[in-house]
Amino acid sequence: MEHDSLLDQLEAEFAASDLGLLELEPLDPTIQSLLDKKTLKWIFVGGKGGVGKTTTSSCIATLMSKVRESVLIISTDPAHNLSDAFDQKFTKEPGLVKGFNNLYAMEIDPTQEIEEKDILGGGDDFGGFKDLVGSIPGIDEAMGFAEVMRLVQSMQFSCIIFDTAPTGHTLRLLSFPSVLDKGIGKIMQLKNKFSGIFNQVSGMFGGGEGMNIDDMTSKLEKTKTIIEEVNRQFQNSAMTTFVCVCIPEFLSLYETERLVQELTKYKIDVDNIIVNQVLFPKKGSDCSFCQCRVKMQQKYIKQIGDLYEDFHVIKLPLLEQEVRGKKDLENFAKLMEKSYEEEWKKETGGSMDL
Repeated sequence: MEHDSLLDQLEAEFAASDLGLLELEPLDPTIQSLLDKKTLKWIFVGGKGGVGKTTTSSCIATLMSKVRESVLIISTDPAHNLSDAFDQKFTKEPGLVKGFNNLYAMEIDPTQEIEEKDILGGGDDFGGFKDLVGSIPGIDEAMGFAEVMRLVQSMQFSCIIFDTAPTGHTLRLLSFPSVLDKGIGKIMQLKNKFSGIFNQVSGMFGGGEGMNIDDMTSKLEKTKTIIEEVNRQFQNSAMTTFVCVCIPEFLSLYETERLVQELTKYKIDVDNIIVNQVLFPKKGSDCSFCQCRVKMQQKYIKQIGDLYEDFHVIKLPLLEQEVRGKKDLENFAKLMEKSYEEEWKKETGGSMDL
């Protein structure tokens, strides 16, 4: 089948790389490395839609709240699920999560920020020049993201966790710093080259006599400074990391590999892969359907192990019930602190190896 050949290609590329020639010791299959890294400020959690990103990020947030002074979890997915996960309504302002004294949550959509707030300032005085700025591809979402980051940075949380939208949206989110940098650079070039013309024909842009291009460009320069600092922090592995979430199926694995490659291109640290919804059969189970699913999953779990030998690969079980509310999240989070697979092997004598 086509997906088999694609996975074979991924394995071949890995084997041909320098890493493929090394015998690597398996890393601890837990997220303890995140909890131990005291300098970590930004944690992004992402992956394909429907793999359990919100549950995973919420569990990580509960664990981080035990080792940090203050933690904020932000949902940047337009289809917010944080409120459902914690069984509590959240807004675009940080709200204290029930049962915690240092864990806060908020749900925002960066694409709406520029619509709801006059980020560029100046009201209607800038008229057509604001339209000119807005015509740069991706600049509206990037400006919204910059505003969110400005607000988040001013809140002084010791650790901030992003529950991101599905992979495509996440990659666009991570590209915003470079989009803003290029976009603002172009705007500044236009301003320096044509500022005299802008002032002379300001009425044509709807600005009237009150139009002052310098005020707008000043705001843009401040925004650029914020984004440059954010970008610097994002590319600092001591401060930022990305946790990839997937399930043991072809499409999810393939999208995870694409995500890892893109993160590497953006110079963002990624060394944790969480594999959700893994079937661990009960001892003595004779369910033929379950056995077929286990066999299928094992194939992709082996692929994950081969591709990500130098990653912390955390396998989490498919549960019989949904994870919702503080108690459920804390119980599920405990499975990230130790190897569920090892415990399962001890209890059943089974093995996940093919």
